[in-house]
Amino acid sequence: MISPAALAAIALVALGLVLTPGPNMIYLVSRSVTQGRRAGLVSLGGVALGFVLYVVAATAGITTVFRLVPPVYTALKLAGAGYLLWLAWQALRPGGTAVFAPKELPADPPRRLFAMGLVTNLLNPKIAILYVSLLPQFVDPSRGHVAAQSLLLGLTQITVAITVNGLIVLGAGSIAAFLARRPAWQRVQRYLMGTVLAALAVHIGLDRTRAAVA
Repeated sequence: MISPAALAAIALVALGLVLTPGPNMIYLVSRSVTQGRRAGLVSLGGVALGFVLYVVAATAGITTVFRLVPPVYTALKLAGAGYLLWLAWQALRPGGTAVFAPKELPADPPRRLFAMGLVTNLLNPKIAILYVSLLPQFVDPSRGHVAAQSLLLGLTQITVAITVNGLIVLGAGSIAAFLARRPAWQRVQRYLMGTVLAALAVHIGLDRTRAAVA
């Protein structure tokens, strides 16, 4: 149904996005450092539910787009490539966000932690654009059921995002201390992720084959 190359590509995109500073990472790190790992993991549960809701909505939406308005695919593809280039610039430009120098947050009960994780993810423009503009281009209608492909790709992205965010939550305190002593490592991380995202953007923008079958 889905080629190994498509699964590897969406996993690489998901990895690049989850390692690029954004609202989810900033909130999870701040919560973990100020209130502990348990609070960070509860917050991550809310983030995970947000991903699931996006997958369900995107699966229905992508199916409709391919069935009714195939040319929209090309526009979504170019928008996704442009967004990856913007994220690459954000990572490479001087003075990027210092995620592991988190702001202090008041202690909250588990229910609020979960709800805030959910809301943070649902209002995260990076995740919204991922599902609207990036996910569709890895779906190939010629390979079978579009909705099933979208669901599998979405679950792949969720697996990568939750795994990496979970590791960040568990190690937030140690990572923050490490990077505070070694600012050069922050630059290495930014340059690496920026280069990966830029390369993906160029590949997506120049790939005409998927646009043709869509």
